[in-house]
Amino acid sequence: MKRLNSKSGCAVEVTLSVMGGTWKPIVLFHLMHGTKRFSALARAIPNVTQRMLTLQLRELEEAGIVARTVYAEVPPRVDYALTDLGRSLQPVLIAMRDWGTDYAQSQGMQDEGPGVQASCAA
Repeated sequence: MKRLNSKSGCAVEVTLSVMGGTWKPIVLFHLMHGTKRFSALARAIPNVTQRMLTLQLRELEEAGIVARTVYAEVPPRVDYALTDLGRSLQPVLIAMRDWGTDYAQSQGMQDEGPGVQASCAA
């Protein structure tokens, strides 16, 4: 049985250890809309480096949140999709999006340029 790496025993800490950080929730939000190739994710999240995107996808795959499928084609094709466990995070991600939209509006943040977008450019 896998042991949880939580010093405090707090379930929120466990959740954040799996999906926390700057990029993982954004990657998961884009994958909520269906299977994506690496290049499509990189285009959808222009501020993330390829190295960081690779690292985040690898960690999400190791956690059982994302499935990576490699096709024996030339050129090689790799697809990423949410697993059932990953899809169970959809309500959390939607709540984060909604809260972010409400917060941005309450603070007078504009929805222009690199500002807040409820869709995360999905």
